[in-house]
Amino acid sequence: MSENHPETPTTEDLRQKLNLETGKLSWPELARHFARGVVIVISPELDLIEVAAVFSKDEREQVENWLHRGLIHRAMDDDARRWEAQNPCFWSTVVAPWVLVQETDGSDTP
Repeated sequence: MSENHPETPTTEDLRQKLNLETGKLSWPELARHFARGVVIVISPELDLIEVAAVFSKDEREQVENWLHRGLIHRAMDDDARRWEAQNPCFWSTVVAPWVLVQETDGSDTP
């Protein structure tokens, strides 16, 4: 007799879900999240969806590695001042409680 267990999503399923939940934000839209202290800045060297998947799976060791290497960081006042002056656009996704952002280069894909 088989038990009814919900299937654990595969990494690819998770990546697809996160990709569908990714969108562009302007600085004025992001500012309220910055004020709450929940914005994580992702280096352009990293793939936003991959980082979001790691956050979703709570892979602390990888997150700590990126933090240590300076590839991700919590948005700081210096970031906000620059964003206020330059008004960039961001690719973003939410992995509660965090809002993960990566400045765009003008392309249509994160």
